[in-house]
Amino acid sequence: MDFFTDDQIRQLIKERNLKTAADVQNMLKEMFGKTLQQMLEAELENELGYSKYNTKDKKTSNSRNGYSTKKIRSDLGEIELNIPRDRNGEFEPVVVKKHQRDVSGIEEQIISMYAKGMTVRDIQDHLHNIYGIEASPTLISNITDKLLPVIREWQNRPLQEIYTVVFLDAIHYKVRLEGQVVNKAAYMVIGIDIEGKKDVLGIWIGENESAKFWLNVLNELRNRGVQDILIMSVDNLTGISDAIAACFPETEIQKCIVHQIRNSTRYVSYKDLKQFTADLKPVYKAATEEEGLMMLDEFENKWGSKYPLAIKSWRKNWHEIATFFKYPPEIRKIIYTTNIIEGYHRQLRKVTKSKSIFPNDEALLKMLYLATKDVTRKWITRIQNWGTILAQFSIYFEERLTNYLK
Repeated sequence: MDFFTDDQIRQLIKERNLKTAADVQNMLKEMFGKTLQQMLEAELENELGYSKYNTKDKKTSNSRNGYSTKKIRSDLGEIELNIPRDRNGEFEPVVVKKHQRDVSGIEEQIISMYAKGMTVRDIQDHLHNIYGIEASPTLISNITDKLLPVIREWQNRPLQEIYTVVFLDAIHYKVRLEGQVVNKAAYMVIGIDIEGKKDVLGIWIGENESAKFWLNVLNELRNRGVQDILIMSVDNLTGISDAIAACFPETEIQKCIVHQIRNSTRYVSYKDLKQFTADLKPVYKAATEEEGLMMLDEFENKWGSKYPLAIKSWRKNWHEIATFFKYPPEIRKIIYTTNIIEGYHRQLRKVTKSKSIFPNDEALLKMLYLATKDVTRKWITRIQNWGTILAQFSIYFEERLTNYLK
């Protein structure tokens, strides 16, 4: 339905001398404010049962008691209202509730901008330029803090009873702590369930890796309903293997090949790096573990005397690197690198790159949560070739999967 005819709009433009978009917005802001004001007056009139200038119909001891002024935020800018009061203090307005300072979608916009990685200064400038609203850093923080109960609920939600593969990795950020800037790791866990769907199971922020820290994380997963994990794909994180053995003793551990290569090449001179990595490739591309060990022997014969620490790293971690050799290519492709979680991390870095330092853990968690929800919204399809992969898993882990594949 049309509220104004074309002729009425033309007359309005002429009467108000509207020449720019700003003129139109100011007019709409004034009309919006007056409309809210009249709605408040009507609410009090309905509450008292008589109109402002018709006391003869009054059937209550209560009465009007002046006004209090209040500024509210709206999509059209900041508006000042006169909130009518009653003498008994019983009036509870609905259109603009007590203590309500926002009647717009500004809060949703702030959260949306925060999720996209905009800085507090960027958000302030946007709100000022578009709506003429002065938003303090405290206001923006208070609005985004409303996410914290939602995040806690998400972090404690029930999980599936079994996951075929779980990936665990970390991104490091700088966070202020008691006046100092410290490095903190945000540890993310992604699981693939028996339907072939992936999901972020949780985010944990900590300073130091240890078996105790990882045990707490894994126990949280158990407490949220996870009874079994077939394979965990992890980096060479301190204490992680001991924690997995203690919490999920039947779970196979696969150390990420990509991380293992990065860790071992730390000891290699730049001039040798290209040839070193090329010679290393036959080790993890071998068809069987036996062939992989043969290739590792050849690799050591060539590079062992020059880079003993690099070779030692492969020997030390071999029993958890070589897990993938027992599986066919479809499963190997999933577990022997943490590509799935690396892709997720790339999306997080796009959002967090504007933040050189986070003021606290909660600020970091809020941004990671919002980015995660945005990323996982697109995770609607199964892992490619999942039917073949699940058939393979059902053979290798027949007893453990029997109850879940009925």
